[in-house]
Amino acid sequence: MSRPRPPVLVVDAANVVGARADGWWKDRAGAARRLHEELLVADVGFEQIVLVLEGGAKAGVRAGKDAHVLVVHAARDGDSEIVRRARAAAERGHQVRVVTADRALAANLAAFADVLGPTWLLDRL
Repeated sequence: MSRPRPPVLVVDAANVVGARADGWWKDRAGAARRLHEELLVADVGFEQIVLVLEGGAKAGVRAGKDAHVLVVHAARDGDSEIVRRARAAAERGHQVRVVTADRALAANLAAFADVLGPTWLLDRL
């Protein structure tokens, strides 16, 4: 009997950062770095977190794995990368949750992932 795979949390960094009115638009890289640092120490109940960065935010955190947080630099747009990562995790047998407030993205994820709003994550950081 195989062991259940741990749930995976995929984070739409742009959407989460954008939910805070803290001047993130002046320093996207810095905002991404702060979010990454918070995810490293927060107890959000997930052993695996995928943080998807796009645009100027990519300069704030190198791509790769730090502890339980995998940072992914989207080659094109973040939404496509989020869908790709979430679908791949679901196909490997993981329960997948995605943090975003983007309704169009949520609709694209509905078949294989649950969606949580940015407030859910921000309340745990």
